[in-house]
Amino acid sequence: MELDRVARAQGYRLLDLDEVDSTNDEARRLIDAGERGPLWIVAKRQTKGRGRLGRQWVSAQGNLHASLIVSDHIDMTLAPQLGFVVGVATIKALRLLAPCVRDVALKWPNDLVYLGAKLGGVLLENVAVPTGDARQPQLSVAIIGIGVNCAEAPKGLETPTKALAELLTPAPDAAQFFRALTQTLAQTLDLWRHGAGFALIRDEWLGAAAGLGETIRIVLGQETVTGKFETIDKDGRLVLATPHGPRIIEAGDVLLGPRPVSTEMRA
Repeated sequence: MELDRVARAQGYRLLDLDEVDSTNDEARRLIDAGERGPLWIVAKRQTKGRGRLGRQWVSAQGNLHASLIVSDHIDMTLAPQLGFVVGVATIKALRLLAPCVRDVALKWPNDLVYLGAKLGGVLLENVAVPTGDARQPQLSVAIIGIGVNCAEAPKGLETPTKALAELLTPAPDAAQFFRALTQTLAQTLDLWRHGAGFALIRDEWLGAAAGLGETIRIVLGQETVTGKFETIDKDGRLVLATPHGPRIIEAGDVLLGPRPVSTEMRA
């Protein structure tokens, strides 16, 4: 694995591991030991990879398992915007490597999908580190975890999955994708300017959004809400048009496509 020259020129560093429990967990340990980034952590294999809401992330060898530590003026209240920043950068990296790729999109809030099947995901975590300075008692350090199915898609999951190797010939391997991503994420973070440029990120994200303008379902704990996906607002929240009026969704699982027919209705 290696960084792109754009990332190297901006001071990004790399820790390349053969195996780790989780790149996000390793990032947390390094932060506790004083690391503030920007530092990429990459592993060929994870033994305890994690996704959103504590879900297991199946980490097949040949796929990309990476985390980035960043703390340069990251405002904790703006940290959720990083998911959209990474989504835009991931699409840009794929287009750099495969300009003719089609039907790859971003699913709110933080998945990379191909025709609804999951290609990759982002796990954002934020660590508040005491500074000892009364004027700024805490520093916000972000961990951006990124997993992409480059070589192999995990099987037996509730949601469909795909790997880049199934879509492209030849397909970029994990090292090629990582190098491109280190370039596009460095550039997209600059565009974002730590919050000031989210309007630009929002426009680019919406240009690649899965299900935009369509009827979608969102699982909110024990409730499932159905409506038309209208947009995301200035804070990145999903705006859903329902029969009872607009509804603002801060967190949830988006289900695309028609509602499945229940087994009781089948002939």
